[in-house]
Amino acid sequence: MPATSLVAAALVLAACNKADDTPAPTAAPAVTQSDAGAISAPDFAERVKVLSSDEFGGRAPGSAGEEKTVAWLEEQFRSLGLKPGNGESYFQDVPMVETTADESTQLALKVAGKPRQLNFGSDMVIGTRSGKTRVEINNSDLVFVGYGVNAPELDWNDYAGVDVKGKTVVMFINDPGFHTDDAELFEGKRMTYYGRWTYKFEEAARQGAAAALIIHDRDGASYGWDVVKNSWSGPQFDLAAADDPEPRLPAQGWITADVARSLLADTGHNLDELYTAANKPGFKAIPLDASMSVELTSTVTTKSSKNVMGLLPGNARPDEAIVYMAHWDHLGDHREEGTDPAEDTIYNGAIDNATGVAGILGIAQAFVAQQPAPERSVLFLAVTLEESGLLGSKYYVAHPSIPLDKTVAVINIDAMSVAGPSRDMTVVGKGSSELEDILGHHAEAQGRTLTAEATPESGFYFRSDHFNFAKAGVPALYASGGDDLVDGGIAAGKAAAEDYGLNRYHQPTDEFDPDWNLEGVVQDLQALYGVGRDLASGDQWPNWYEGNAFRAAREAMMHKQSQ
Repeated sequence: MPATSLVAAALVLAACNKADDTPAPTAAPAVTQSDAGAISAPDFAERVKVLSSDEFGGRAPGSAGEEKTVAWLEEQFRSLGLKPGNGESYFQDVPMVETTADESTQLALKVAGKPRQLNFGSDMVIGTRSGKTRVEINNSDLVFVGYGVNAPELDWNDYAGVDVKGKTVVMFINDPGFHTDDAELFEGKRMTYYGRWTYKFEEAARQGAAAALIIHDRDGASYGWDVVKNSWSGPQFDLAAADDPEPRLPAQGWITADVARSLLADTGHNLDELYTAANKPGFKAIPLDASMSVELTSTVTTKSSKNVMGLLPGNARPDEAIVYMAHWDHLGDHREEGTDPAEDTIYNGAIDNATGVAGILGIAQAFVAQQPAPERSVLFLAVTLEESGLLGSKYYVAHPSIPLDKTVAVINIDAMSVAGPSRDMTVVGKGSSELEDILGHHAEAQGRTLTAEATPESGFYFRSDHFNFAKAGVPALYASGGDDLVDGGIAAGKAAAEDYGLNRYHQPTDEFDPDWNLEGVVQDLQALYGVGRDLASGDQWPNWYEGNAFRAAREAMMHKQSQ
């Protein structure tokens, strides 16, 4: 599918609803504690504790922490009795390029004829995906392009009437409609794929820009500047250009909201007024009285990372499979020369995503113990490079060990809720596929309901690995514990989520806590196991709901299979 079609598909995905005439799946008995007794809180806690320990060094791809992680995962799969998931191997090599920008880099601006410098970390972050050790940009004119969106199917083009070749585009994060809460624009508060930073840089590259800078704001990005700074400093990873057809910019990065406000004011513009203007149909890009120069030097190394996969072969239709997946990677150790030895610089990634890895291992344990054994195969896939743009799953989808037309469904686990049991279960992108009908059956048996994510503006559907499968047409489910906690209700659930986002997400403080309440984790895993159990023991081929943009890709895939 062409890139523009993928974007269009992503745009409407979360808004699509189930057609009234969609047949309901045959209800299987709900999972009970005895059915899934192998899913236990102590086992889960021990796995998270080990994987997120300092010994694993934050699990950065290409590091000693990766070597320990993938060896540990292979050992776990073997001990559970799973077979190699990639032919004779538990591993799939993912070629990657590691690029580390010199953090002494400054952006040299001329603003209304006056010089100004922006410093790495405090004012901006910048990097390159070009694979070059040196990128030099001289006197590149700045152009404000609103949200940097080109959506012909919505009659919206922020690049209309302006040539940005060789120029530096400046844009807002998220997409039109968000900052004005206008439900008539795009999807209002719900982020579409046009709002993701990955799309914005890709589109800027398609337009021929020399560089792109996104203006950060906490609400639009759904995280603070520290997350941007931490995520974009240190080694950055990419697939090799040969494995990734998406266009790439010579340089790309972010600037803080304060820097943007000051910069725009010095060119005669008001940031708040531009937010209003950029949300109106017919917005026209604005050339700014400013230019940028940068000499960006980077250390570039060609490496390889690994996806890790274990397979439980089906006893009747082993060529058909259900995939459970989680990403094993995180941000590594950011210790630099001269850092205070007492400072914690390891990004342990306990919740993000040692919990997901421990989750698929617990579900694997339940499947191995299941009687009768599943008729279809079940693949447990731990992918790399999620934090670098979903690259491990992107590579797998391009090189699957099980053909995508034989992949019944994908169930993704990323950052489980450890706040305790909830009365609901959150489905990210709710209203997408028939997998929700199956999950709803198991949630109902637990006395729970399915709800949509509380912050659709965060764009979580586009920020985890299931999205690559969805773009290819494979029905994908991404669900976790809800916000309506048994102890404390919605207020307590939202407070826990906000505390994690502010104080732990992509920070060294995301560490294992023995005081976590894991009762809800066990419930969530039992429900997700139930979805796969039903599919692995039957002959159902769930689809996207009628009207969903990914349904056509799935049906074309299955039509080809039947020929």
